[in-house]
Formats: sequence, C-alpha cells, structure tokens
Amino acid sequence: MGILLKGGNIITATDSYYADIRIEGEKIVAIGSDITQSDDEVISAKGSYIFPGGIDSHTHFGLDVGSTVTADDFYSGTKAAIVGGTTTILDYATQNKGETLQGALKQQFEKAEDKCFCDYGFHMGITDWNEFVNSEMADMVNVGITSFKLYMAYKKTLQVDDGIIYKALKRSKELSALIAFHCENGDIIEVLIDEARKNNYKSPIYHALTRPVNVEREAIARLLEIAELVDTPVYIVHLSSKAGMDCILDAKKRGVKVYVETCPQYLLLDESYYKGIDVNSFEGAKYVMSPPLRKTSDNLALWKGLSYGDISIVGTDHCSFNYIGQKDIGLTDFSKIPNGAPGVEHRIALLYTYGVLTGKININQMVALTSTDAAKVFGIFPKKGTIAVGSDADIIVWDKDYIGEISAKTQTQNVDYTPYEGFKQHGRVKYAFLRGEMVVIDGNVKIIKPTGKYLHRINGR
Repeated sequence: MGILLKGGNIITATDSYYADIRIEGEKIVAIGSDITQSDDEVISAKGSYIFPGGIDSHTHFGLDVGSTVTADDFYSGTKAAIVGGTTTILDYATQNKGETLQGALKQQFEKAEDKCFCDYGFHMGITDWNEFVNSEMADMVNVGITSFKLYMAYKKTLQVDDGIIYKALKRSKELSALIAFHCENGDIIEVLIDEARKNNYKSPIYHALTRPVNVEREAIARLLEIAELVDTPVYIVHLSSKAGMDCILDAKKRGVKVYVETCPQYLLLDESYYKGIDVNSFEGAKYVMSPPLRKTSDNLALWKGLSYGDISIVGTDHCSFNYIGQKDIGLTDFSKIPNGAPGVEHRIALLYTYGVLTGKININQMVALTSTDAAKVFGIFPKKGTIAVGSDADIIVWDKDYIGEISAKTQTQNVDYTPYEGFKQHGRVKYAFLRGEMVVIDGNVKIIKPTGKYLHRINGR
C-alpha cells in the first residue's frame, strides 16, 4: 500500500508541472499520471503547490551560551521547523576551548537523539586548533560531518586567528570538506564595546553601533584573500550587508569559490527595529543578533543577490531567547543581551509572501534557496532537496490560498516573541511528509513522538 498525492503543481528548483506523486515506504517511487495502485491512499493536492521539504542549514537548538540556554531545544525547534515546511535541519556542534571534536559531537548527539521531528545533521564548530584537532577533522568526515565552522568574532570564546583559518582551510581542502565562516572582526568589536560601556551606553541600539558594517566587510575580504591563497571553497553564513556582498562579487571575479547564505531577518528587518519607542527602549533587544540588522538599502541588495544567484541559500540562524527572563539579562548592559532570534518556523512562508508574491524571486528560486541548494552544498542531494523518483518522500503540500498573520501567540516555537509579529502570511503547510509519513496537517503536528533521523552526509558540491 502506498500514498498517492493527486493533482498538485510540483515545483522544483528547475521545473513546474502538474503530476501525481506515488510514495511507498520512505521514497518517491513514481511521478506522472495513471500511477495509482488499487490499495493506495489517495490524497488530493489539487489547487496546491508541492515543494520538496525545506532544509534549514543554520540552526542553534539547545545552545548553551554560558549565562543561559536557548529557549528552543531540538524537540521544540524541530517541531516548529516541520510546521513551517522544513523537514531537515543542520545544527552546530561546537567545540569548547580545550575540548576534542569527538567530545563536542557526543554532547550534541545527546541533545538531539530521539528528540527531532525532522531529519538532522551537524556542522562542527572549531574554536581550538592543534594537531589532534587537525587529525580529528577526518574522523568527523567519516561519521558524516563534512562541514565545519570557524568564527572570526566572539573574542576569548569562539574567535580564531588568521593562522588557524589558513591551517584549517588547508586541511579542509585535503578532506574535500567545506568550512563555514562567521565574518566579523572580533578584535575591533571588542574595542568598540569597551568604548561604549565606558561612555555608559546601555540600550540595545549600541549592539548594532558596535558591530558596524565595516567589521563584516573587512572580515569577508580577509577571509576571501586567505581562501584564494589556499585555493579552496568557503561558505559565508548570515550575510547582512551590501558592502559584504560587494566584497564577495569582487572575489568571485578573481575566481574565488564562495557559497553565500543570508537569513530572512536581513531581507525583511532593518536597523530601525533597535530604536523601539525611542533610542533608550529595551524593545530592541528582541533584534539583538550578530551581525546586526542593517539599512533598508542592504535589504534590497540582498534580495538582488538572491534574484541573481549570487546568494544561494537562505537559512535562519534560529537562536531563540525569551524576551522576558533571557534577553533582559542585558537590561543594563547591551553587551550581555543574548545574541540571536527565532525564525525556523516562518522561513518558507516569509520567502513565499515577501519574495515570490512580490516578484523579488520566482517560485523555483524559492525552492532552490530553501531546499535544493543546501542539499547540494552539504551533501544530501538528491536524497533530499528535490521531488524525484528515488528521493526521500520529504514533501510539502502548500496551501497557497491561506491568508494569516504571524504572531507569537500562535507559533510553535518555544519563545515568547517573534521578530515578525504582525507580518502577513500568504500560504502555509497543508500536509507535510517526512520520509513518506504524514507529520503535519493544516499547520498542526499530527505525530506524538519525534521520528527524525541523523543524516550521514557525503562531501557535497
């Protein structure tokens, strides 16, 4: 017995067409017409789009930041993900100073196993470099972790120097792995924060003012020079600015291979959100994230980057902290406000509503940005990221006639606010299938226990 999705408009990164889809077990086994078998369960998809399940390549669930832990763990975070049409997430296992990569991975598995409503994989964050870590990178690749992350910011905790970047890139080249980078100049940020605190500046807007666009642009330019020297691809996470985009385009002209990710917050929100009611309002703490929100001109430049294919992936950097009880740790000191914001639940709806329906991107580009290109870059295509015979039956039936409004009161994310409060939403998940199992109906999770599996990834691209 199989499942037949009948009469839907199938949308992939390259094609749009009407056909039926037959699912058997965990896989798509047929696409076309007259493919029904006598004992199939037939589900109408007439009038709906059919997308491949979304892939969010940048989440932080159950993240311990020292003073607190994110509001969403793997249970609530992945539940919110599937409600929004994301059936695969890639989270970050991050090595602490003095820790092995194996130790960091073990802790991450303990957080995630048997708690995920969608399939999951990990990137490995490296904060401490030595010969043992150099050798451990091969161990990570062998267990399906083919991507790593280095931070050029967060001095004294996560930040690495240029020498480590060079060494790690040489090693990733040997392993055909990929390293993602958080690009901000942490040394300058540290000085700017010290200056602001000495002047008794307290409000959230100073988070943005101490992380100006220059520190992102400089870090991107420096990284791409090192990548060019090593002659290996790199991946830039959460690009926030036109200036950073310009650096990337210049490097691409020189032949540097660079993959670029941005997030909905850098497309739809701007620096005015930090001011709230006035410059001293704490409301802006909801939008404290790194990099910070930029100008509307940066929003427009990033949309252009999506449209032209210069940015290939939209992740969320979902890192949720409650406004009351967590963000307010920094009530009298902006530098202590936990960095991050929620978004995994609303990513696809935001791209559809404010990208596709406004003509900034087309619907095939939306599928590429939210699913297909991440699958290709991170080594899970065509198992994930497309609608094709033999692919996992990770399928979203999208109700394009739904009209609603995003609100913290109705979200699944386990956090007391959303940065998109009051945003209109056109379209939502009518049905979501994870490896052939229906897991969401009309925006509600229908399964009781998580069924997500760990993804052993191969070298992508």
